[in-house]
Amino acid sequence: MIKGQRFRRLPLHALLLAMGVIWVYPFVWMILSSLKTNTEMINGGIRLLPEVLQWENYARAWKLANFSDYFTNTVIIAVSSVIIVVAMCALTGYAMGRVNFPGRNLLIGAITASMFIPKGYTLIPMYIIIKQLGLLNTLPGVILAESSGAHVLFILLFMTYFQKLPNELEEAAEMDGCGYLRTFLQVMLPLSKPMLATTAIMQFIWAWNAFLIPLVFTLSKPNLRTLAVGMFSFVGEHSIDWVGMCAGAALSLIPVMIVFISLQRYFIEGVSGSIKG
Repeated sequence: MIKGQRFRRLPLHALLLAMGVIWVYPFVWMILSSLKTNTEMINGGIRLLPEVLQWENYARAWKLANFSDYFTNTVIIAVSSVIIVVAMCALTGYAMGRVNFPGRNLLIGAITASMFIPKGYTLIPMYIIIKQLGLLNTLPGVILAESSGAHVLFILLFMTYFQKLPNELEEAAEMDGCGYLRTFLQVMLPLSKPMLATTAIMQFIWAWNAFLIPLVFTLSKPNLRTLAVGMFSFVGEHSIDWVGMCAGAALSLIPVMIVFISLQRYFIEGVSGSIKG
């Protein structure tokens, strides 16, 4: 019976394997193309493996294309925005999930509705605010712009998670003399590690790959560009350095992969917990 079930599942497994290969192929192609010459990449057809490994493509992307500075800028922007967004969404989600205040349902509906507003529509007012604050063409300005917005998904994740926690935790903390903020920081927040990791991973990836906001808010300061915007360095007036672009893209993926692998256990717990809730 078990062998029969395995045999019937073979077509499904073969289909899933084929879909997995198709899904991974662009990534493998990019990595192997970063080790070729431009001529070999263009004329190589479907052949993936390079004739000679061109490791100098990575050195050229890191130094000549100024990726070292772009990398530093991207790390500062991504990490700072993660800290701001996690703190903001955790506090908002806790207040909405644990406090019954007048107009709570109306506020939840308004925040949820803002999810359907395209981010491009808020770019102009955001630009005006950052300019009036005197932060245009600065890293703090880009950080604030990347951290702005309702971040509805993260707020709802924290709200549903905090709603499921028992009231006895807050009552015990209150008996120990903890105030509202201390209860949140020392009791409730440590229990929300899966949500913290989920929010941190997703915001880090979004901020790391952001293109429009870093481009618009650093037009006059090219040295403040991020890795995504810095890809323009490989586009010349009459030619494009395709292999250098692939090498730069490969370098930009390393921190994202490290963050995801380090926090994947909490990320899976957070996603599964939100689905169960």
